[in-house]
Amino acid sequence: MNKTANQMLVIFGASGDLTARKLVPALFNLYKAKQLPENFVVLGVSRSNMTDGEFRKKVVQESTYLKDKVKDASLDFINTFADKFFYEDLGEDYNKVYNKLATRISDLNNKFSTGENYIFYLSTPPSLYEVIAKNLSEQGLNNETNGWKRIIVEKPFGYSLETAKKLNIGLQTYFNESQIYRIDHYLGKETVQNLLVTRFSNSIFEPLWNRNYIHHIEITNAESVGVEKRGGYYDKSGALRDMFQNHLLQIVSLIVMEPPIDASAQEIRNEKVKALKSLRIMRDEETLYNNTVRGQYLASVIDGKKVKGYREEEGVDPNSKTETYAAIKFFVDNWRWKDVPFYVRTAKRMPTKVTEVVIHFKSPHHQVFKNSDMNNKDNQLIIRIQPDEGILIKFGVKVPGQGFTVERANLDFYYSNLADNNVMDAYERLLLDAMQGDATLYARADEVEAAWEFVDPILDYWKNGSDVNIYGYSSGVWGPTNSDRLLEGDLKWRNPGENLADDPGFCVIK
Repeated sequence: MNKTANQMLVIFGASGDLTARKLVPALFNLYKAKQLPENFVVLGVSRSNMTDGEFRKKVVQESTYLKDKVKDASLDFINTFADKFFYEDLGEDYNKVYNKLATRISDLNNKFSTGENYIFYLSTPPSLYEVIAKNLSEQGLNNETNGWKRIIVEKPFGYSLETAKKLNIGLQTYFNESQIYRIDHYLGKETVQNLLVTRFSNSIFEPLWNRNYIHHIEITNAESVGVEKRGGYYDKSGALRDMFQNHLLQIVSLIVMEPPIDASAQEIRNEKVKALKSLRIMRDEETLYNNTVRGQYLASVIDGKKVKGYREEEGVDPNSKTETYAAIKFFVDNWRWKDVPFYVRTAKRMPTKVTEVVIHFKSPHHQVFKNSDMNNKDNQLIIRIQPDEGILIKFGVKVPGQGFTVERANLDFYYSNLADNNVMDAYERLLLDAMQGDATLYARADEVEAAWEFVDPILDYWKNGSDVNIYGYSSGVWGPTNSDRLLEGDLKWRNPGENLADDPGFCVIK
């Protein structure tokens, strides 16, 4: 295990929801597991008027997000953790001279011996990234002469290729690329990282991971909820920007990438960039029409309760054309994946919350058991990212009795069965990696831009194309049936159940 140096975490936008909901619980888990350094301080920074004590009460001592985590801890243990938190009020504006903030950081550094090692976590709108980076730079807080300096930025990282490039240039003006950590919490999930291990450490998969043995690949990301209270944000974003451009293309890159030279951050990220650059960009309207489908959820009744349609949600334009369902078929232009179709879909208001990857293998070239009803029962490797995390292999076995009747059986592994079931939360893992200077699970500038290069033409077509439809689907079903036309031949989407081993093709109606 890498050693974590003494340091200070400075959170901009600390009075916002993310700090109390995600960051502080992750830090508490690290504290409980004795993975924080001996000298560690958190300085919350925002425009709210709070004292150190009030900040501690808000994010630790009286936080509803920590209630379950601290219930078995002693009061001394909780207070010792809370004492690591401090607060600095920036006043009315982030775009001001940071001399007072710099003085506070220096005072805390001297008092708690954090070695001038600082992480600046920007839990703010992207429009403030460059402003904050500039003001930190003017105080010398990007200078690594004494101690290291790192800056973490949240998604969305850009609204388009043009805006992503502008954001990259803005940050790189004041911080070196090696200091910039673009966080994508999906990459912090243990099961996402396990894609790499499944591929490259198992000889039963690695030789088969190519066009000779794989027929097609399917990725489903489904949420059972609607847009909740994010209607105003979501209506300007949509499913393609919100999930596909970042989270799902990160998963695609791990599936597509070539074996890295070693497990270092640089080599893994180099291969991910090459993978994203090898995606075949769709530019003409006919190709985009044939390979993309978007939809929007409609009002329905689920479990006896009426749920709103998307256009009825708070903050959403009543005539909105923003997609809550996106399904994309695409190809990868390299030797490994030539002519292998990838089918990726993401949506709100599905029958269940689930994210999984399905590797569909080709049938044997010589079919000995032709009459054994194995049509549409291909071998599958299913990697479940959430929930019921694990891996499922579907393969053919002989049914007992006369003849050679073949049925498909399951071979499964569940993370919950591990003896030491201490699976790190995504933010927990990513914060610890940043503290230790491991950028493997963080997106690099060229990686972000390569993803936008693929997505931009789809967004442009959906906005300006001459023959573009948005299909309605009832809340609680698997999206518009129009997405079935993306699938070649007799293929069907795998509509997964809540549990990994559930057979597809149905959903439970209560």
